[in-house]
Amino acid sequence: MSIEEQKVLVKPSGELATIELEDGRPERTTKIGADLPPKIKESLVQFLKDNKDVFAWSHEDMPGINPSVISHKLNVDPSLRPIKQKRRVFAPERNNAIMEEVDKLLAANFIREVFYPDWLANVVMVKKNTGKWRMCVDFTDLNKACPKDSFPLPRIDQLVDSTAGHKLLTFMDAFSGYNQIVMDEGDQEKTSFITSRGLFCYKVMPFGLKNAGATYQRLMNRMFHDQIGRNVEVYVDDMLVKSKEEDGHLDDLRETFQTLRKYQMKLNPSKCAFGVYSGKFLGFMVSQRGIRQARNAATKEHQRSTEMTGRIAALNRFMSRSTDKCLPFFKTLKKAFEWTDECQQAFEELKKYLTEPPLLSPSKQGEELYLYLAVSPTAVSSALIREEERRQLPVYYTSRALRGAEERYPPMEKLAFALVTAARKLRPYFQAHTIVLLTNHPLRKAMSKPDAAGRLIQWSIELSEFDIDYRPRTAIKAQALADFIAEFTSKDDEPTEDVEQTSKWTMNIDGSSTKDSGGVGIVLRSPEGDIIKQAIRLQYPTTNNEAEYEALLLGLNTAKILGATELDVHSDSQLVVGQVNGDYEAKEGRMQQYLQLVRHQISQFHEVRLCRVPREQNTEADQLAKSASSSTVDDKIKTIQQSSLQTTKMNPIHTEISWMTPIISYLQRGTLPDNRHEARRLKVRASRFLMLQGTLYKRGFSLPYLRCLAPDEANYVMREIHEGVCGDHSGARALQRKIVRAGYYWPSMKADAYQFVQRCDKCQRFANHLHSPPAVLVPMTAPWPFAQWGLDIMGPLPIGRRQLKFLVVAIDYFTKWVEAEPLATITERNIQNFVWKAVICRFGIPRVLVSDNGKQFDNPRFRQFSQELGIHNHYSSPGHPQANGQVEVTNRSLLKLIKTRLEGAKGLWPEELPSILWAYRTTVRIPTGETPFRMTFGSEAVVPVEIGLTTFRTSAYDEQENEEQLRLNLDLIDEVRETAETRMKKYQDKMARHYNSRVKPRQLSVGDLVLRKVTLATKNPSEGKLGPNWEGPYKVIEIRRPGTYHLEDMNGRRLPHPWNAEHLRKYYP
Repeated sequence: MSIEEQKVLVKPSGELATIELEDGRPERTTKIGADLPPKIKESLVQFLKDNKDVFAWSHEDMPGINPSVISHKLNVDPSLRPIKQKRRVFAPERNNAIMEEVDKLLAANFIREVFYPDWLANVVMVKKNTGKWRMCVDFTDLNKACPKDSFPLPRIDQLVDSTAGHKLLTFMDAFSGYNQIVMDEGDQEKTSFITSRGLFCYKVMPFGLKNAGATYQRLMNRMFHDQIGRNVEVYVDDMLVKSKEEDGHLDDLRETFQTLRKYQMKLNPSKCAFGVYSGKFLGFMVSQRGIRQARNAATKEHQRSTEMTGRIAALNRFMSRSTDKCLPFFKTLKKAFEWTDECQQAFEELKKYLTEPPLLSPSKQGEELYLYLAVSPTAVSSALIREEERRQLPVYYTSRALRGAEERYPPMEKLAFALVTAARKLRPYFQAHTIVLLTNHPLRKAMSKPDAAGRLIQWSIELSEFDIDYRPRTAIKAQALADFIAEFTSKDDEPTEDVEQTSKWTMNIDGSSTKDSGGVGIVLRSPEGDIIKQAIRLQYPTTNNEAEYEALLLGLNTAKILGATELDVHSDSQLVVGQVNGDYEAKEGRMQQYLQLVRHQISQFHEVRLCRVPREQNTEADQLAKSASSSTVDDKIKTIQQSSLQTTKMNPIHTEISWMTPIISYLQRGTLPDNRHEARRLKVRASRFLMLQGTLYKRGFSLPYLRCLAPDEANYVMREIHEGVCGDHSGARALQRKIVRAGYYWPSMKADAYQFVQRCDKCQRFANHLHSPPAVLVPMTAPWPFAQWGLDIMGPLPIGRRQLKFLVVAIDYFTKWVEAEPLATITERNIQNFVWKAVICRFGIPRVLVSDNGKQFDNPRFRQFSQELGIHNHYSSPGHPQANGQVEVTNRSLLKLIKTRLEGAKGLWPEELPSILWAYRTTVRIPTGETPFRMTFGSEAVVPVEIGLTTFRTSAYDEQENEEQLRLNLDLIDEVRETAETRMKKYQDKMARHYNSRVKPRQLSVGDLVLRKVTLATKNPSEGKLGPNWEGPYKVIEIRRPGTYHLEDMNGRRLPHPWNAEHLRKYYP
């Protein structure tokens, strides 16, 4: 949560005037008091213009606090095990909002990409009143591992007392104040969070961390230690400059601005107000005249007099001499309800007393505060209590009226909302004290359930930064006060923001069909949150696609009757959604008629958006449809006797010309075609058929009679056997055998069964992975030494000295020379430095760098670095490391050498790395038949064994002859390399022949729909082993090279990288 989301605790009162801080920049403004004397006003405006550098209008204007001054440290308990939250899956709208927020944070340099973090949190999207999304990070687990920072926060009563009596005040707010403090470098990765784009961590102090408020207060005390109490007051992120006299206010501001400039803290001009006479500070109105509590409209309106007695009884423990004060009023109630002057006077006196704020007790530093919550049908409230000598004294109370959909929250969510409301309004108390929440409801358990409602998870994250202790309630005094406030909170207790309400309805539909009937399920939600559910039985034979269309038509009609103009429709039928949106063509006659009716209905709305959702997200409508189509249908369910296709014709199933029509005509009426050849053919064919009770049967070999089916009937039988109640999604041959054994026949049964199974959505998504290569092998070669290098990263390995745990590897495709460097972190800067030092500065500028799609290689900074040097970056397809197979093979070899050399002392691998590289460079590589050392330098290296046990060249060493031989070797190195290149070509051809012998081509064309293999990154963690093997569909939009394709999803969004055919299979809608 951001500061802007919290309850406003510092707010100027009175009229404000807007001034421009920079000529020609009308957007750069701030506010000053409108009632200032002209002379002071003119001086103040000029002062603000002269010091405009203290303000920030964007994150680029915000350099941040120097880490030498302060940085935020988590101090995580080392005895606790780090927690990695399972990745949550978001709808496309929320996921797009997450991507936009990540882009903003990256542009502001607030976050960076991280790899292999120990702590990992999810993001939670919170919808603002404006309809936009705000991204929060669920630091609940991390906050539990951090001890509470005992740094004392200022006492609220002392701050308010010291502020009162000053003539001029200035309220200031820092620009993204928390984000101006950097995270300690050792704790940055602990703030890691997961998105569909990757893992990121905060470089600055984010909102939601447990002790962020204490760190900010520590910074404020350090900055303004000479001014606090004299002309400045600070409570966490709330700053106030005060002056006894008007003439001295400019000097106080000048001193404050010098402090801000010294520490490089920037102000938010839109949240500042300079030179005002009074304002709200920490819940109290302060001015030169003194202090008064900011009024709470909790008791603005009173109920009938008979209800008043119960309210007074609830408060008799909090009202001094309550009986004396209320006795005249009670007497009037004993009369026959005659409203006299005495009754009116008693009521007015009681109302005046009740509407005066109760006496509040100031809190003490370090003590626990107790919180009581209460909810009513129209309001939520709380009472903050402190105990002194076994007496409960109220510290503060809050109340808030419920508005709109809030009134329909379940009771447990209302209670959680009461706690969140109290935390927002009483944020200073929640930051400075341990809050003991006394309730007999399992509130903590409800808010921490994994399947909790979205708003409960959001509230749980918001509350995680506070130290809240949940205990069962024992006392009733403060609870009575909280209940009283809740009952008396009026609907107007807080002004509502003037935000345009959305008028968009949402509708989930589904259709179901059985042998003799069908069912329709509709779930319609209004903008206010009202839900209308419909289950309608279709009392006639129908197909599943027709039932889906009926559900859409009936749902559109219902929405129109209810006055909806904008509608989002969700269906799990890919055919209906595809045909309505124009992605698929409606070929069959009835589908075309349904499509025409749907488009006519849609034209009567202002906007209708139809999208496909997985069946798991459409369970409510699916259950309604199945219950409506069941044989034991409830009498209360509405029944429709005919389809929406209003026609006087007979049902097409019985009248359309099918393969059975000539046979039936011949058997019943002896009708034959005019053509003699066709007539003879029909007679021979009809001899295998007979009519029984008006139905055509075929004499079979496996069964006596097989019922002949028309195309629509055949489609129903295939669907029921394949995916019905007893369906097992068998293959085409098994489906055909089951159909025959069940007693059915039609001529194209084999082809239809194959086509039906081929187009079954579930069969395609849950199909086994394809292991045979889809395209022939294309060997990668380099034209000359050091022209093409492969890059990759190994790790994490056991942590060595200086926290080294990664290994970046580069290999030259021609000579097989290897360079490697251990790293503690694999940032884009470290990778760029490695390429510069280990490759370019030693072997020259390469022509091509081949790598995977990791963000260390595929980022704007590395691309620009390569482009400036004329280097081409080639990236392998995601999940297809064979495209960079040279470096992958090298990694395996290096890893094997590391394992065998180290044995038990695995953390010493950085020290052993030079020896391992030396061993690799002096070993003959099979493809070239030479060592990388000789391919690079023209001669073989002298290895240690030649020193321990001399050979001829070491024992007969002559410096002059050695010099001549080295020069000769350099002259002959081209021949050595050419010979090695020939060997490598033969080796690659041999490998290609072996690989290509297993290839089963899978050719795809532009426009084809494909499914993509589900990987660990895209797999839904909640599905486990029961999830599908393929996801999609996606559309092929470009063929990058044979076997590599660019894709886009069904919303037209292009996937960022090309995909190899190994991970794709054609999809048949």
